[in-house]
Amino acid sequence: MTTEPPTGNEWDYYLRISSHLAGQVEIRAALRSVKAEIENILPLDHLDVCLMDDDEIWNTSYEVGLRTRWSRSRSLVAMSPVRDVLLGKSDYMLTGNAMEDPRYTFPGALSQPILKHKLRSRVNVAMKVLGRTIGSLNCSSRTADLYDDTTVERVRHVADVLAPYFYALRAAEKARGAAIVRAEAQAREEGLRLGALQLTQALEQERQRIGMDLHDQTLADLTRLMRDISRSDEDMDREMILSRLQDCIQDLRRIIDTAVPTLLEMFGFVHAVRIHLERAVGDEGNVSIAVIDETENAPDRLDATTRIALFRIVQEAINNAANHSGADRIVVRIENDEGLLVSISDNGTGISPRDSSGSGRKTTGGLTHMRTRARLIAADFRIVEKDGTRIEIRPSEAVPSAAPPSRKRSGDRMTG
Repeated sequence: MTTEPPTGNEWDYYLRISSHLAGQVEIRAALRSVKAEIENILPLDHLDVCLMDDDEIWNTSYEVGLRTRWSRSRSLVAMSPVRDVLLGKSDYMLTGNAMEDPRYTFPGALSQPILKHKLRSRVNVAMKVLGRTIGSLNCSSRTADLYDDTTVERVRHVADVLAPYFYALRAAEKARGAAIVRAEAQAREEGLRLGALQLTQALEQERQRIGMDLHDQTLADLTRLMRDISRSDEDMDREMILSRLQDCIQDLRRIIDTAVPTLLEMFGFVHAVRIHLERAVGDEGNVSIAVIDETENAPDRLDATTRIALFRIVQEAINNAANHSGADRIVVRIENDEGLLVSISDNGTGISPRDSSGSGRKTTGGLTHMRTRARLIAADFRIVEKDGTRIEIRPSEAVPSAAPPSRKRSGDRMTG
């Protein structure tokens, strides 16, 4: 086909199209800016630009006017109704009724928008940069047999104007996307580094606390008992000795259970949480508690690191609710809500703005540790304050459906 130069009036349209593109930084906005001028050149009901990725396997569509599935996600070039243009088999496609044209409606083709919106007349022209096809400019009308060879020439001139602009905009779009990915990766890495540092500091504080507990309580009790035995000239009361030794053993068990969650390993997540909740509220009986599992022990099917971190977060949340909220009801719920969701709710006084921002009462350190542990296992952590406080943790790991055969199931329980 011989390319005819534009007439005088048409030149004005192409110059205005070029001026509209100046300053545009986003592809859809650029296409919207020129739609009216293109409609001065030819009638249309739908306008879109299809741009190929560098691998020429995938393409992305940008539309104005009608909103169709073409622009909702990337698609394979081989399945595109304009694949002949994109693959360089033809510089253009022209049809009077695309709904019945096998070039557009071949098996597997993404031709649903053509059929749904009755886009009969279509003209599709290759967009080229330095002789290489980068995409296609596509004009469609519901009226049959509307376009002819003259229309193809007009669309070709528009495509020649648009191609370098859209190629540059697509390159900038990909560069921005790559920069965002790099920035997000760097932010995650820095967050994990800071989180690991904070957790290391917390673990060191925990080791110091355990050491102090052993020194100030268990070691002191054993030392007094040994001193009493060595100074006594008479046989000491055997029952008294056994009682004091039993107290020391209980103290050691408490310290060990705090350092290593043996209940978690022996009886599972739900049982360990329930025992910790009962211990946290004490024996006064003025706090109503519940542990509700709607997942058939899904936390026990997480990997060991995630499960222990989740348990530690729940422990800290329970401690905060029991010790600082003034609540008379604490509920731990494990459920499936678009994935595993563990929540700890209380009807207490809530967390003040100072507490949640990093200063204030003792809950601050606990909140920081919970957030850090959640970040280290890539879990979502959320605090909701409404009629009390609700802490939500969503581990990112998918939970297998089969329950572990060796795990003892632990049911729900309500204590009041």
